[in-house]
Amino acid sequence: MARAPVSKTGGWGFESLHSCQAPLSRRHLLRVSAALAALGLPLAEQEAYAQAPKTIRFIVPFPAGGGADLLVRVLSEQIGRSAGATTVVENRPGAASIVGTEFVSRATPDGGTVLIAANSFIIHPFFKKLNYDPLTSFAPIAWLATSPQVVVVNAASPFRTLLDLIEAAHAKPGELTNASVGPATTQHIAFELFKLRAKIKMIYVPFNGNGPAINELLGRHVDLVMANYAEAAEYIKGGYLRALAVGSPARLEWLPDVPTIAESGYPGYEVSVWYGLFAPVATPAAVVDQLGQWCSTAMLAPELKPRWALQGLEPVGKPGAVLAAHLRQQQDEYGRVIREANIQAE
Repeated sequence: MARAPVSKTGGWGFESLHSCQAPLSRRHLLRVSAALAALGLPLAEQEAYAQAPKTIRFIVPFPAGGGADLLVRVLSEQIGRSAGATTVVENRPGAASIVGTEFVSRATPDGGTVLIAANSFIIHPFFKKLNYDPLTSFAPIAWLATSPQVVVVNAASPFRTLLDLIEAAHAKPGELTNASVGPATTQHIAFELFKLRAKIKMIYVPFNGNGPAINELLGRHVDLVMANYAEAAEYIKGGYLRALAVGSPARLEWLPDVPTIAESGYPGYEVSVWYGLFAPVATPAAVVDQLGQWCSTAMLAPELKPRWALQGLEPVGKPGAVLAAHLRQQQDEYGRVIREANIQAE
């Protein structure tokens, strides 16, 4: 197996560099602490920085080129520049992200191996028997970003608002078709929740990706799609698709005239793909905190805002405790919708 090229501005190969760093000596730690003290850092921050890994391997449990992969490559480059750490990105796809996730759950808990995860991290346990628990096998480091969801129809569709769509669904129960990646995915569960809230019936048409679903919408073979904004953006801008509503809590900067689902009559409704970073559960708290600070600083760096916009991402940069609370909330909500809508994985 080839070894991946590595640089301090971010790894770009798909294989791993296994760091064989020797433990830091007490003398070296004292020198590091003295240097950090000279910079005026508090003692707690000095200790966290001294313990933080000098090589960070970011495990992406998805194929190269997807949203998580693109996000973590920009993030790793930024951390490499700002924190001086060597960063490596390694793709370990398989079993719908389970392979890479399980790999990190068994990694040495020193902060040197971390995982980027998304909503499937919480969804999988409802349908599969896993060798890890997303809430107890990992230490949340940071909530990185969200990818807003948008409900779109063909530009030639008679539906100009979400209310138009709902009224048609009430008039013709079980006739309209909604398509998305799935089954048992973020978008599938999100739209089933919307159908429960709106008290409508529609035919769900699953695809192996939102790209194929959007192609069917462009061909007018389905009535609507719920997708990541980034996947539909060019078709919206080009006038081929019409956005009816977004699942974010507030209107998107990129679609200021498109209302949220919440303001369209369904207060509290919110759906987005979230991206978070995790370490194995026994990773020292000081190391997790330091990595979290580096991630937050990187995600909210003003110079990266245009790059996040190009990817259709809204940077969050919140600490692991906030991400942990969000996961618990999502687990409760997903469980309720899966039961009420009788969602099956196959």
